[in-house]
Amino acid sequence: MIATGGKSVYGAALGILMLEARFPRIPGDMGNAITWPFPVHYRVVPGASPDKVVRKEAAGLLDAFIDAGRDLVRHGADGITTNCGFLSLFQDELAAALNVPVATSSLMQVPMIERLLPPGRRVGILTVNAETLTATHLQAAGIDPSTPIVGTEAGTEFTRVILDDELEMDVDAARRDNVEAAIRLCADDNDIGAIILECTNMIPYAADIRLATGLPVYSMYSFAVWFQSGLTPRQFAS
Repeated sequence: MIATGGKSVYGAALGILMLEARFPRIPGDMGNAITWPFPVHYRVVPGASPDKVVRKEAAGLLDAFIDAGRDLVRHGADGITTNCGFLSLFQDELAAALNVPVATSSLMQVPMIERLLPPGRRVGILTVNAETLTATHLQAAGIDPSTPIVGTEAGTEFTRVILDDELEMDVDAARRDNVEAAIRLCADDNDIGAIILECTNMIPYAADIRLATGLPVYSMYSFAVWFQSGLTPRQFAS
């Protein structure tokens, strides 16, 4: 057997571009390495705060994301994702610049999920901030701008801690914020057949949302696991 080199690190195909943040990343959060059933690479993008990316459309940050993505590829990543759904804005630019598959946002799953649902049913979006998730973000992910959206900003904990980048989080309160927002999403539109979690920090609460609403719940975790399965297909014994 001949082994071929060319990378600095092997065995971790997925590279994750991280926001520069200090808030707690509990198990299930994309930024907690024990979340993943496979090894991953991380790079923190300097200056990419939650406030700038979510509230200010990541203005001026594209070059920093490209630089960090290229560094991940140089060090062995075969595919790149990010840890904020609002970065759908950079999908085309990152895919063009990095020369590997790129999956910027969990929102990119919406068109596929809607093909799976019964007639008359559609996907609802749960986001960290509904006010700043614009039609431009949705269109960049291939989503109908009329898609129902509810945010967690009406809650007491989750949105504040994430967007203001606080050091402590009441996990039970954050869970309640997510579940209550999901229930409002379904109450506002009885055509909802599945929920997509825009925010990668919502992943720890996906099972709670599923239990509370009875609906399938998709997230960046479901997307990244699918993405990884193409980067490193499972080998089966013959």
